[in-house]
Amino acid sequence: MENDPLVQAAVEVRLRAYAPYSRFQVGAAVETADGRMFAGCNVENAAYPEGTCAEAGAIAAMAAAGAREIRRVVVCGGLDTPCTPCGGCRQKIREFAGPDTTITMVSPQGGVLLVRTLADLLPDSFGPGSLS
Repeated sequence: MENDPLVQAAVEVRLRAYAPYSRFQVGAAVETADGRMFAGCNVENAAYPEGTCAEAGAIAAMAAAGAREIRRVVVCGGLDTPCTPCGGCRQKIREFAGPDTTITMVSPQGGVLLVRTLADLLPDSFGPGSLS
């Protein structure tokens, strides 16, 4: 999977993260149902809770382009341990993805560290269908 363009997008965008406070750079990339890719990185803020996660940035870029369905997600942290999406990002992914959507966590070099479905990371989730 190291030659996967979605993995490469997450690895490359991580290097552009704005993380002057934590120094923990994260990159994420999402692939839509029609095969388009969107990437995002974490952007910190001196008012700490006002920063944004990499996954949120990728999803915002996807939505701005008019896409509404995530096929798969890749997250790249700065260590050789998996950087899983935070709880808020799991819910943001759920807004555009189903329980079987694959989320892959990779190392800074693009090596696969962990693969989970959204259902694994967010069991019994509340999603758009819960409101109908």
